[in-house]
Parts: sequence; C-alpha cells; structure tokens
Amino acid sequence: MATVETAERPLAERLRRLTEPRSIAVLGIALGLLAFWLALPPWTIRAAGVPIAVGLLGAFAGLWALMRDQRKLGIWAIAVSGLGIAAALWAQGRDESSLQTVVSVGLVTATLRFATPLAFAAIGGIFNERAGVVNIGLEGMLLAGAFFGIYAAAETGSWVLGILGAMVAGGFFGLIHAFFTITMRADQIVIGFAINFLALGLTGYLFRSIYGPQGTPSDVPRIPNLTLPEFIRDIPFVGPVIGSLSIMTWLIIVIVVLAWVVIFKTPIGLRLRSVGEHPRAAETVGISVYKIRYGAVILSGMLAALGGAYISFGFGGSFNENMSGGRGFIALAAVILGKWHPVGAFGACLLFGFASGLAQRLQGEADISANLLSTLPYVLVLIALVGVIGRSRPPAAVGRPYVKQ
Repeated sequence: MATVETAERPLAERLRRLTEPRSIAVLGIALGLLAFWLALPPWTIRAAGVPIAVGLLGAFAGLWALMRDQRKLGIWAIAVSGLGIAAALWAQGRDESSLQTVVSVGLVTATLRFATPLAFAAIGGIFNERAGVVNIGLEGMLLAGAFFGIYAAAETGSWVLGILGAMVAGGFFGLIHAFFTITMRADQIVIGFAINFLALGLTGYLFRSIYGPQGTPSDVPRIPNLTLPEFIRDIPFVGPVIGSLSIMTWLIIVIVVLAWVVIFKTPIGLRLRSVGEHPRAAETVGISVYKIRYGAVILSGMLAALGGAYISFGFGGSFNENMSGGRGFIALAAVILGKWHPVGAFGACLLFGFASGLAQRLQGEADISANLLSTLPYVLVLIALVGVIGRSRPPAAVGRPYVKQ
C-alpha cells in the first residue's frame, strides 16, 4: 500500500507542475511558435483561421500566467503568439514554392554550418568562465585561429596541420589573456578587448604583408566532409542533413558531450567549478587556483581558434580581414543564454545559426532589405538576453581576480 502511495505522489507532483503559471506560459510560447510553423512546409496550411486560433490560445495562456504573477514569461507568450500569427499570415501570402525554397533541408544544414564556429567559441567560453575568468577576447581568438590556421594549411599543404596551427595560435592568445588577468590581475574586460584589437591588427597586417591584394591562395586544402554510408544518406530528411557533414561539425558535437562529462562528472570538473565559485575554499583543500584558471583560459583560446579555422578553410576557402564578424560576441551571449552549460550553450548556438541561415535564405525570396535581414542574428541575441539573463546566475567568482594567500 505504501509503495502505491509513493508511486502516486511523483505523478501527482508532475501533474501539479503542469498546471503552474510558469508551465502554462511556456505552453503559450510553444503555441505561438506552432501557429507560425503550421503555415510552413511540410504543413503549409492555407486556412487563416488555423494559425489565428492556435496563436490566440497561446496569447490567452500568456495572459492567464501574467495575471498570476508570472509576468516575464506571460509577456513573452503574448508577444510570441502575436508575432506567430502575423508571421503565419505573411507566409500564407507567399507562393508555396518560395516557402519550400526557404524552409527545407538546406535550412537545417545552414543552421549547423553557422552554429559550428559559434559552438567552438562558446564551449571554450564555458570552460574559462566556470573557472572564474571572463573572456571577451573570444572574438580575437576566433580571428587568430582563422588566419594562422589557413596560413599553416597553405604553407604545409595539410588541413590537419592547419588545424594544429590554429590551436597553437589560439592557445598563445589565451596565454596572453591568462597572464594579464590571472598573474597581473588586470581588468578582465579591458584585457579581453585588448586581445580583440591585437588579433585584428596583427592578422590584418600579416595578411596584407604575406598575401597582398591577391589574397590567400586558391588551392588551400579544405577541411573535408565526413560522408556516411549510402543507406544512411538515403533516409528521408535525415540523410541529406547528416549524410555529408564537415568533420568539424561532428567534432563539436563530440566536444559538447565531452565538455558536459568533464565539467559535471569528473574530479577535474569539480575542481574547475570550485575555482569559479569559491577560489579561497578551493585553495584550502589543495587545489591550485592559478593552474586551473590558466589551463581553462588557454583551452578556451584553443577551442575558439578551432571555430576560426572552420570559418576560413572549413566551409570557406580564404581569409578576409575581420572575417570573424562578431561571432565571438555571439558565442559569449550563447554562454549566458545557455546558463554556462555545454548543452544549453550549444542549443543557443543552434538558435543563432538558424537565424543566420534563415536570413541568408530570405534574402533571395523575401522583398526585404538584405542589410536589414543581416541584422537578424544580432537582434535575436538582444531579445534572447533580455528574455533570460535575469534568470541566469553566473559562477560566483567570475570576473574577480584572485590573490593567493
């Protein structure tokens, strides 16, 4: 009898949570997104009443949550539902062939392509921030990896050595950042921006000095794709997406899983988190705060540089000045949006990658300015941060220089 009562309690608890204002507000957000999705392939519903009805249900759910003190999520549910209805009505006014062009397997592959360099930098950012160091210099480390990686690949004729060259450059910039922020205890934000300016100036100077106006050679070895067996490539939808992905995309998926295991399931991860939360207590039990922080920041630079290598000779085949294009800052936003968790940060990178891929495809189909569409990922960053940053708690000691006793 007691066993039955014990089993019923968790079920009753789950049902109770499903009826809480927060859960209802999340349902409202989901309904708002569903209202838009129903007007897109593969559904492509042309009856205007369907997305309107679904969107209104989402708005009512948000209003219900708002009236029960779940203000932020309630407002988000109402806003997303309204935008979902408007977007659905806009989509219903477009030709079905145009929608098929924008919303297709290609959009998924574009999402992965744009998310890959962001994810490398974001996972690196998680390691150094979990150790208590802010790394605004991710942008510069991405750029350094892009230049020195393609330079090494062009000089050696090997994309593997190009990747190693990028990692060495990223680790070197990480070492500079670690020295000034950990040993010299300089302001971490200022040093991060200095790293960005140093990388921008150095790569620009070397690029012009070495390659001149003709740019990087056209025969630079590219990072290859990993082609899966034919029976996988023949699977509808799945095959075209994962059948021939870049090795770097598969690598970042593996790194995300490894980062989660290392940070949350191993002794070294426990030490890393303790240094970022309470370095004084960590030192009292024999953990070297300086060594952990140095290792985390150098690793951060190496991972960010891998993202830069993918940009320059992964899906691209050349280097251009400032080609990182703000991706390091978006990766830092993904760290915050993902709540300093590898899986959460990767999900945020996929979201930003989706926005970039969607903007690229809409430029050819929608009657909207290309310059305006190019701002979509950055606008999404602002919206996401405004929506969730209030509920994110960073490591307690992040950004605070540590003085050894």
